[in-house]
Amino acid sequence: MTIHIGLIGGGNITETHARAARAIPGVEISAIYGANAEKTARLCREFGGIPYQDFDAFLKHRPMDLVIIGSPSGLHAEQGIAAARQGLHVLTEKPIEVSTARADALIASAKQSNVRLGVIFQDRTKPHIRQLKNWLDQNLLGKVLFVDARVKWYRPPEYYANSRWRGTHALDGGGALINQGVHTVDLLLWLLGNVVGVQARTATLLHKIEAEDTAVATLEFASGALGIFQATTAAYPGYPRHVEISGTAGTVILEHDRIIAVNLRNPTAAVQLAGLIESPKDENQSASSAAVSDFRGHQAVLEDFLAAIQENRAPACDGLEGRRSLALIESIYRAAKTPDRVATL
Repeated sequence: MTIHIGLIGGGNITETHARAARAIPGVEISAIYGANAEKTARLCREFGGIPYQDFDAFLKHRPMDLVIIGSPSGLHAEQGIAAARQGLHVLTEKPIEVSTARADALIASAKQSNVRLGVIFQDRTKPHIRQLKNWLDQNLLGKVLFVDARVKWYRPPEYYANSRWRGTHALDGGGALINQGVHTVDLLLWLLGNVVGVQARTATLLHKIEAEDTAVATLEFASGALGIFQATTAAYPGYPRHVEISGTAGTVILEHDRIIAVNLRNPTAAVQLAGLIESPKDENQSASSAAVSDFRGHQAVLEDFLAAIQENRAPACDGLEGRRSLALIESIYRAAKTPDRVATL
Protein backbone atom coordinates (compact mmCIF):
# COMPACT_ATOMS: atom_id res chain seq x y z
CA MET A 1 0.00 0.00 0.00
CA THR A 2 1.34 3.40 -0.95
CA ILE A 3 1.66 6.01 1.81
CA HIS A 4 1.09 9.58 0.67
CA ILE A 5 2.93 12.34 2.51
CA GLY A 6 2.55 16.11 2.55
CA LEU A 7 5.49 18.32 3.47
CA ILE A 8 5.13 21.64 5.27
CA GLY A 9 7.89 24.22 5.21
CA GLY A 10 9.60 24.47 1.87
CA GLY A 11 13.05 25.25 3.32
CA ASN A 12 16.30 23.33 3.81
CA ILE A 13 14.92 20.86 6.35
CA THR A 14 11.94 20.11 4.09
CA GLU A 15 14.41 18.95 1.47
CA THR A 16 15.88 16.59 4.08
CA HIS A 17 12.36 15.29 4.80
CA ALA A 18 11.80 14.81 1.08
CA ARG A 19 15.02 12.84 0.66
CA ALA A 20 14.15 10.66 3.66
CA ALA A 21 10.64 9.99 2.35
CA ARG A 22 11.82 9.12 -1.15
CA ALA A 23 14.29 6.59 0.28
CA ILE A 24 11.46 4.50 1.75
CA PRO A 25 9.72 2.02 -0.58
CA GLY A 26 5.99 2.57 -0.90
CA VAL A 27 6.13 6.24 0.09
CA GLU A 28 5.16 9.08 -2.23
CA ILE A 29 5.20 12.84 -1.71
CA SER A 30 1.76 14.12 -2.66
CA ALA A 31 2.04 17.83 -1.92
CA ILE A 32 4.41 20.43 -0.54
CA TYR A 33 3.36 23.65 1.16
CA GLY A 34 5.76 26.57 1.51
CA ALA A 35 5.66 30.33 1.69
CA ASN A 36 8.37 30.66 -0.97
CA ALA A 37 6.77 29.69 -4.29
CA GLU A 38 10.09 29.25 -6.09
CA LYS A 39 11.59 26.94 -3.47
CA THR A 40 8.39 24.92 -3.17
CA ALA A 41 8.12 24.46 -6.94
CA ARG A 42 11.76 23.34 -7.11
CA LEU A 43 11.21 20.74 -4.39
CA CYS A 44 8.17 19.39 -6.22
CA ARG A 45 10.08 19.14 -9.49
CA GLU A 46 12.84 17.20 -7.77
CA PHE A 47 10.87 15.00 -5.38
CA GLY A 48 7.30 14.98 -6.69
CA GLY A 49 4.07 16.41 -5.37
CA ILE A 50 1.88 19.41 -6.06
CA PRO A 51 3.14 22.80 -4.81
CA TYR A 52 0.88 24.93 -2.61
CA GLN A 53 1.06 28.43 -1.17
CA ASP A 54 -2.48 28.19 0.23
CA PHE A 55 -2.29 26.19 3.45
CA ASP A 56 -6.00 25.31 3.63
CA ALA A 57 -5.95 24.06 0.06
CA PHE A 58 -2.84 22.02 0.83
CA LEU A 59 -4.55 20.29 3.77
CA LYS A 60 -7.46 19.28 1.55
CA HIS A 61 -5.17 17.68 -1.04
CA ARG A 62 -5.82 13.98 -1.49
CA PRO A 63 -4.51 11.37 -1.39
CA MET A 64 -2.53 12.39 1.70
CA ASP A 65 -2.14 10.32 4.87
CA LEU A 66 0.23 12.40 6.98
CA VAL A 67 2.22 15.62 7.08
CA ILE A 68 5.79 16.33 8.10
CA ILE A 69 6.23 19.81 9.55
CA GLY A 70 9.48 21.64 8.86
CA SER A 71 8.27 25.21 9.32
CA PRO A 72 9.49 27.68 12.00
CA SER A 73 9.05 26.19 15.47
CA GLY A 74 6.41 28.74 16.51
CA LEU A 75 4.07 27.48 13.78
CA HIS A 76 4.18 23.78 14.66
CA ALA A 77 1.10 23.70 16.87
CA GLU A 78 -1.06 25.88 14.61
CA GLN A 79 -0.23 23.86 11.52
CA GLY A 80 -0.24 20.50 13.31
CA ILE A 81 -3.66 21.13 14.86
CA ALA A 82 -5.07 22.13 11.47
CA ALA A 83 -3.67 18.94 9.92
CA ALA A 84 -4.97 16.73 12.74
CA ARG A 85 -8.46 18.16 12.30
CA GLN A 86 -8.30 17.02 8.69
CA GLY A 87 -7.56 13.48 9.88
CA LEU A 88 -3.88 13.64 8.96
CA HIS A 89 -1.14 12.11 11.11
CA VAL A 90 1.48 14.66 12.18
CA LEU A 91 5.26 14.27 12.37
CA THR A 92 6.96 17.51 13.37
CA GLU A 93 10.52 18.74 13.55
CA LYS A 94 12.08 19.56 16.90
CA PRO A 95 11.21 21.30 19.11
CA ILE A 96 7.57 20.30 19.25
CA GLU A 97 6.73 24.00 19.77
CA VAL A 98 8.10 27.10 21.49
CA SER A 99 6.04 26.70 24.68
CA THR A 100 4.62 23.77 26.60
CA ALA A 101 1.17 25.42 26.47
CA ARG A 102 1.20 25.28 22.67
CA ALA A 103 2.67 21.77 22.73
CA ASP A 104 -0.14 20.64 25.01
CA ALA A 105 -2.73 22.06 22.60
CA LEU A 106 -1.16 20.08 19.74
CA ILE A 107 -0.98 16.89 21.80
CA ALA A 108 -4.63 17.26 22.83
CA SER A 109 -5.76 17.92 19.27
CA ALA A 110 -3.98 14.83 17.92
CA LYS A 111 -5.58 12.71 20.61
CA GLN A 112 -9.03 14.15 19.97
CA SER A 113 -8.67 13.58 16.22
CA ASN A 114 -7.32 10.05 16.79
CA VAL A 115 -4.19 10.63 14.74
CA ARG A 116 -0.56 9.88 15.54
CA LEU A 117 1.78 12.67 16.61
CA GLY A 118 5.55 12.28 16.50
CA VAL A 119 8.54 14.57 17.06
CA ILE A 120 11.76 14.27 15.07
CA PHE A 121 14.76 13.65 17.31
CA GLN A 122 16.86 11.66 14.86
CA ASP A 123 19.90 11.41 17.15
CA ARG A 124 18.11 8.70 19.12
CA THR A 125 18.43 6.42 16.09
CA LYS A 126 22.22 6.63 15.77
CA PRO A 127 24.03 3.32 16.48
CA HIS A 128 26.57 4.56 19.03
CA ILE A 129 23.97 6.54 20.96
CA ARG A 130 21.65 3.53 21.02
CA GLN A 131 24.56 1.41 22.29
CA LEU A 132 25.17 3.89 25.10
CA LYS A 133 21.47 3.79 25.95
CA ASN A 134 21.70 0.00 26.10
CA TRP A 135 24.72 0.11 28.42
CA LEU A 136 22.96 2.56 30.74
CA ASP A 137 19.81 0.40 30.78
CA GLN A 138 22.02 -2.57 31.72
CA ASN A 139 23.60 -0.51 34.51
CA LEU A 140 27.08 -1.15 33.10
CA LEU A 141 28.22 2.31 34.20
CA GLY A 142 26.87 1.70 37.69
CA LYS A 143 25.16 4.59 39.41
CA VAL A 144 25.48 7.61 37.13
CA LEU A 145 27.21 10.44 38.96
CA PHE A 146 27.88 13.19 36.43
CA VAL A 147 27.33 14.23 32.83
CA ASP A 148 29.18 16.92 30.90
CA ALA A 149 27.45 17.92 27.64
CA ARG A 150 28.85 20.58 25.30
CA VAL A 151 27.30 21.94 22.11
CA LYS A 152 29.95 24.49 21.10
CA TRP A 153 28.80 25.30 17.58
CA TYR A 154 29.17 28.27 15.29
CA ARG A 155 26.67 30.01 13.05
CA PRO A 156 27.82 32.98 10.94
CA PRO A 157 25.98 36.31 11.23
CA GLU A 158 24.06 35.72 7.99
CA TYR A 159 22.49 32.57 9.45
CA TYR A 160 20.35 34.87 11.57
CA ALA A 161 20.39 38.01 9.40
CA ASN A 162 18.98 36.19 6.36
CA SER A 163 16.12 34.61 8.32
CA ARG A 164 12.89 36.17 9.50
CA TRP A 165 12.49 33.69 12.34
CA ARG A 166 15.82 32.37 13.63
CA GLY A 167 16.79 33.78 16.99
CA THR A 168 13.35 35.33 17.57
CA HIS A 169 11.20 34.61 20.59
CA ALA A 170 7.97 34.38 18.60
CA LEU A 171 9.01 31.84 15.97
CA ASP A 172 12.20 30.22 17.29
CA GLY A 173 11.26 30.31 20.97
CA GLY A 174 14.78 31.45 21.85
CA GLY A 175 18.22 30.94 20.39
CA ALA A 176 21.05 28.43 20.69
CA LEU A 177 19.40 26.50 23.50
CA ILE A 178 15.99 25.72 21.99
CA ASN A 179 17.21 25.39 18.41
CA GLN A 180 20.69 23.84 18.41
CA GLY A 181 20.82 22.59 22.01
CA VAL A 182 17.42 20.87 22.05
CA HIS A 183 18.76 17.64 20.50
CA THR A 184 21.24 17.24 23.35
CA VAL A 185 18.65 18.16 25.98
CA ASP A 186 16.45 15.41 24.54
CA LEU A 187 19.32 12.91 24.67
CA LEU A 188 20.15 13.72 28.29
CA LEU A 189 16.54 13.10 29.32
CA TRP A 190 16.31 9.95 27.19
CA LEU A 191 19.58 8.55 28.51
CA LEU A 192 19.52 9.67 32.15
CA GLY A 193 15.91 10.39 33.11
CA ASN A 194 14.10 13.44 34.43
CA VAL A 195 15.70 16.62 35.70
CA VAL A 196 14.31 18.07 38.96
CA GLY A 197 16.45 21.16 39.47
CA VAL A 198 18.17 23.75 37.29
CA GLN A 199 20.58 26.64 37.67
CA ALA A 200 21.26 28.63 34.51
CA ARG A 201 22.68 31.66 32.77
CA THR A 202 22.07 32.82 29.21
CA ALA A 203 23.67 35.60 27.20
CA THR A 204 23.82 37.09 23.72
CA LEU A 205 27.55 37.41 23.21
CA LEU A 206 28.09 37.59 19.45
CA HIS A 207 25.01 37.69 17.26
CA LYS A 208 22.54 40.54 16.82
CA ILE A 209 19.42 38.56 17.75
CA GLU A 210 16.56 38.85 20.23
CA ALA A 211 17.41 35.61 21.98
CA GLU A 212 20.53 34.03 23.48
CA ASP A 213 23.42 32.65 21.48
CA THR A 214 25.02 31.12 24.60
CA ALA A 215 23.56 29.17 27.53
CA VAL A 216 25.04 27.33 30.51
CA ALA A 217 23.02 25.18 32.92
CA THR A 218 23.69 23.02 35.94
CA LEU A 219 21.26 20.10 36.09
CA GLU A 220 20.11 17.93 38.98
CA PHE A 221 18.60 14.65 37.82
CA ALA A 222 15.92 12.74 39.70
CA SER A 223 18.45 9.91 40.08
CA GLY A 224 20.76 12.20 42.03
CA ALA A 225 23.22 12.62 39.16
CA LEU A 226 24.52 16.11 38.40
CA GLY A 227 25.27 17.64 35.04
CA ILE A 228 26.67 20.64 33.23
CA PHE A 229 25.19 21.61 29.87
CA GLN A 230 26.59 24.25 27.50
CA ALA A 231 25.11 25.41 24.20
CA THR A 232 26.32 28.17 21.92
CA THR A 233 26.33 29.24 18.29
CA ALA A 234 29.21 31.66 18.91
CA ALA A 235 32.19 29.27 19.25
CA TYR A 236 34.19 29.72 16.05
CA PRO A 237 34.75 27.60 14.03
CA GLY A 238 32.40 25.13 15.72
CA TYR A 239 33.26 21.85 17.42
CA PRO A 240 31.60 18.41 17.49
CA ARG A 241 29.05 17.81 20.21
CA HIS A 242 30.67 16.23 23.26
CA VAL A 243 28.82 14.17 25.88
CA GLU A 244 30.70 12.53 28.75
CA ILE A 245 28.85 10.34 31.26
CA SER A 246 30.55 9.04 34.40
CA GLY A 247 29.24 6.46 36.86
CA THR A 248 30.51 4.40 39.76
CA ALA A 249 31.50 1.62 37.33
CA GLY A 250 32.78 3.53 34.33
CA THR A 251 32.83 6.46 31.93
CA VAL A 252 31.74 6.73 28.29
CA ILE A 253 32.52 9.66 25.99
CA LEU A 254 30.59 10.54 22.84
CA GLU A 255 31.92 12.95 20.24
CA HIS A 256 30.06 13.76 17.04
CA ASP A 257 27.66 11.00 18.10
CA ARG A 258 30.31 8.29 18.13
CA ILE A 259 31.74 6.55 21.19
CA ILE A 260 35.39 7.63 21.36
CA ALA A 261 36.25 6.29 24.84
CA VAL A 262 34.92 3.51 27.08
CA ASN A 263 36.39 2.79 30.50
CA LEU A 264 34.36 0.24 32.43
CA ARG A 265 35.06 -1.53 35.70
CA ASN A 266 33.92 -4.67 33.89
CA PRO A 267 36.05 -4.41 30.72
CA THR A 268 34.46 -7.42 29.04
CA ALA A 269 31.37 -5.30 28.45
CA ALA A 270 33.39 -3.03 26.17
CA VAL A 271 33.62 -5.75 23.53
CA GLN A 272 30.10 -4.75 22.52
CA LEU A 273 31.72 -1.75 20.91
CA ALA A 274 33.36 -3.95 18.27
CA GLY A 275 30.27 -4.13 16.10
CA LEU A 276 30.00 -0.36 16.02
CA ILE A 277 33.39 0.41 14.56
CA GLU A 278 32.14 -0.03 11.00
CA SER A 279 28.74 1.60 11.57
CA PRO A 280 27.99 4.50 9.21
CA LYS A 281 29.28 7.87 10.33
CA ASP A 282 26.98 10.87 10.53
CA GLU A 283 28.12 13.03 7.61
CA ASN A 284 26.34 16.20 8.79
CA GLN A 285 28.60 19.08 9.79
CA SER A 286 26.23 20.34 12.48
CA ALA A 287 28.96 22.15 14.38
CA SER A 288 29.43 24.69 11.60
CA SER A 289 26.42 24.31 9.31
CA ALA A 290 22.64 24.09 9.61
CA ALA A 291 22.40 21.97 6.45
CA VAL A 292 21.33 18.35 6.97
CA SER A 293 22.81 16.44 4.04
CA ASP A 294 22.80 13.04 5.78
CA PHE A 295 19.12 12.13 5.99
CA ARG A 296 19.49 8.60 7.38
CA GLY A 297 18.45 9.61 10.89
CA HIS A 298 15.33 11.33 9.57
CA GLN A 299 14.59 8.28 7.44
CA ALA A 300 14.76 6.03 10.53
CA VAL A 301 12.39 8.33 12.42
CA LEU A 302 9.93 8.36 9.52
CA GLU A 303 10.11 4.57 9.15
CA ASP A 304 9.25 4.18 12.83
CA PHE A 305 6.40 6.69 12.49
CA LEU A 306 4.92 4.84 9.53
CA ALA A 307 5.18 1.56 11.46
CA ALA A 308 3.43 3.19 14.43
CA ILE A 309 0.52 4.16 12.19
CA GLN A 310 0.27 0.70 10.67
CA GLU A 311 0.62 -1.08 14.03
CA ASN A 312 -1.66 1.33 15.90
CA ARG A 313 0.98 2.17 18.49
CA ALA A 314 2.78 5.25 19.71
CA PRO A 315 5.89 6.28 17.74
CA ALA A 316 9.29 6.09 19.44
CA CYS A 317 9.09 9.80 20.24
CA ASP A 318 5.46 10.86 20.51
CA GLY A 319 4.10 14.24 21.54
CA LEU A 320 4.45 13.68 25.27
CA GLU A 321 8.00 12.41 24.89
CA GLY A 322 8.89 15.30 22.60
CA ARG A 323 7.43 17.73 25.16
CA ARG A 324 9.98 16.72 27.82
CA SER A 325 12.92 18.56 26.27
CA LEU A 326 10.80 21.67 25.76
CA ALA A 327 9.70 21.64 29.40
CA LEU A 328 13.32 21.43 30.56
CA ILE A 329 14.36 24.22 28.20
CA GLU A 330 11.55 26.39 29.57
CA SER A 331 12.91 25.75 33.05
CA ILE A 332 16.43 26.71 31.97
CA TYR A 333 15.14 29.96 30.48
CA ARG A 334 13.09 30.62 33.62
CA ALA A 335 16.09 29.99 35.87
CA ALA A 336 18.25 32.34 33.80
CA LYS A 337 15.73 35.15 34.36
CA THR A 338 15.33 34.76 38.12
CA PRO A 339 17.61 36.65 40.54
CA ASP A 340 19.12 33.48 42.00
CA ARG A 341 19.31 31.74 38.58
CA VAL A 342 17.46 28.71 40.00
CA ALA A 343 14.33 26.86 38.88
CA THR A 344 12.66 23.59 39.82
CA LEU A 345 10.63 21.34 37.58
